[in-house]
Amino acid sequence: MDKKTVIWLNLTGSGNETAAHLLEDERMTIMFNAFEGNPMILRIYGKANAIHKRHPRWDAYIENFSYTKGARQIIEVDIEMVQTSCGFGVPIMEYKQERKELTVWANKKGEEGLNNYHREKNIQSLNGKQTGILED
Repeated sequence: MDKKTVIWLNLTGSGNETAAHLLEDERMTIMFNAFEGNPMILRIYGKANAIHKRHPRWDAYIENFSYTKGARQIIEVDIEMVQTSCGFGVPIMEYKQERKELTVWANKKGEEGLNNYHREKNIQSLNGKQTGILED
């Protein structure tokens, strides 16, 4: 978003651990690996929070992503430090394609079905911590 803020789209899954952990501790590390070209690892460290669909910044943030079906929250990270290191241990891999299964599944569910799924699977973490996905 700017020199001190990065956002990423968090898609619906069978759990919602990231949102639950962020309510306990805002610390976030995002790690990028170079799977082709020069070996490199990039880490972004910062404080993060989950932006849910009811949040005032949701509409402005979601416009930054081309894929939105199945989106459940956007993670906003206030960057505190960026670090690079060698990626000598990172394997060389080839990107083939995006998967379509989540889009097909989300389309079949529809908005109400996704909300029900979030209610059933995403309100609490695996250890019973709240995620904030449907309530303040």
